[in-house]
Amino acid sequence: MRVAIGMSGGVDSSVSALIMKERGYEVIGITLRFHKEVCDSLRVCCSPKDVQDAVKVSQRLGIPHLTIDWEKLFEERVIKNFVEEHRKGKTPNPCAVCNREVKTGFLARYLREVALIDKLATGHYARIVDYKDRKLIARAKDKKRDQSYFMALLRQEDIELLEFPLGDMTKEEVRALASKYGLETAQKPDSQDVCFLMGEDVGSFLARRLGSAEGSFIYKGKVVGKHDGFYRYTIGQRKGLGVALGKPVYVVGIDAEKNLVYLGDEEDLQRDWLILREINFHLPPEMWDRPTAQIRYRNATFKVKDVERLEDGRYKVVFEEKVKGITPGQVCAFYEDDVLIAGGVIEE
Repeated sequence: MRVAIGMSGGVDSSVSALIMKERGYEVIGITLRFHKEVCDSLRVCCSPKDVQDAVKVSQRLGIPHLTIDWEKLFEERVIKNFVEEHRKGKTPNPCAVCNREVKTGFLARYLREVALIDKLATGHYARIVDYKDRKLIARAKDKKRDQSYFMALLRQEDIELLEFPLGDMTKEEVRALASKYGLETAQKPDSQDVCFLMGEDVGSFLARRLGSAEGSFIYKGKVVGKHDGFYRYTIGQRKGLGVALGKPVYVVGIDAEKNLVYLGDEEDLQRDWLILREINFHLPPEMWDRPTAQIRYRNATFKVKDVERLEDGRYKVVFEEKVKGITPGQVCAFYEDDVLIAGGVIEE
């Protein structure tokens, strides 16, 4: 079997390549280059330095390595989406979009067509499991590292092409294995920020793309302060508002057209429903038994009472209890126990 390894230049993808080679597969390292400039931040990935690290690990493992320059594709499918969603007053999840449109689902299909690759393995902390006669994605053994949430937007047919070698390992075990085999990335720090920000904060990045325009904070119908761009804020945000009302207040709404940020009390964030677009079913709803939903990464899951298809093709999701901080633009991922069964983008 010919297996491509998506190698980001970090320890996780390096160990994934090692594991697949040890299993006896024909392994090819693939690195996607999204940026030409060198970034000094150690908290991001996909820079030229990361490409170099991926090459070094491939040489040590004795596997061929290819670099694909997808800077323009990444700009069109991920960065522009990120900017346009913020322009509409939403808070997108670029990693989930990237997994669908570029580096996981799309890459697997692309390599199958142009290089006759049977599988794409990555360094994500997730598992592929058999569930109700289907191959589905499930949470990783290391729940603190689990990245299945970011796979929620993948097409169901993409799952058959994927392997997650680290799904049953902890981060500590991964680093220990990398050290044992002398991989150059064994102690490399994890990337934590959105890669294309290159260490820059979101507000500054968007200001360069969208410009700055002073707007107002509104609380209970009254102007209570000024801000320099609605896109700097997200639903549920409490810190960094620069508004003193004598009590904690939260961002509860954003009007992008009028450049207004609405503030409210904690109870104003509570809702027992949301509307989804771009929903992708890994498991058909008629096969669901006890679904729960996760509305942001690292959030708890909530029991789902009903999922109803609307006339316009969107879906209304009703929860059994009120949920705090539902944020338009974020991903809503559905699970049964640890198995990922669907995902979509929150519209409202």
